[in-house]
Amino acid sequence: MAAIKELLRAENDGTLSFGDYTLADKTKKDNYEFEGDIYKVKTFAEITKLERNGMFVYESVPGSAVEGFRESDTEISFTVSARGDVQFTLELEPESEYEVFIDGDSAGRMGTNLSGKLSVSVELGAEQSAKVRIVKC
Repeated sequence: MAAIKELLRAENDGTLSFGDYTLADKTKKDNYEFEGDIYKVKTFAEITKLERNGMFVYESVPGSAVEGFRESDTEISFTVSARGDVQFTLELEPESEYEVFIDGDSAGRMGTNLSGKLSVSVELGAEQSAKVRIVKC
């Protein structure tokens, strides 16, 4: 999967794509309007971070590219790629339980902390991608 050269873009299917892990220097795009919300992305080789209306949504270490990011009250899904293994954190409902699926296989149930953060690690080979789906239990 290629990095998102526009840094942040709306897809024809109503999802968002963002991030460019190939950049050597931190780059950002802000004030991007999508479905009534304002988004901001900061991305480069070391980190990718997405905010909606000034609030945390997604962060990965190292940097990643995310395609097809879709979020509802009960589920988040997207495809993530990076140069290798990646850990991402999402802002979800506080003190809730979610089941995490990587490429269709369950990685188990995980709980969010008091602030609603859920961290997941994905093992990737160079330039590989993985489909992620997180479902509220």
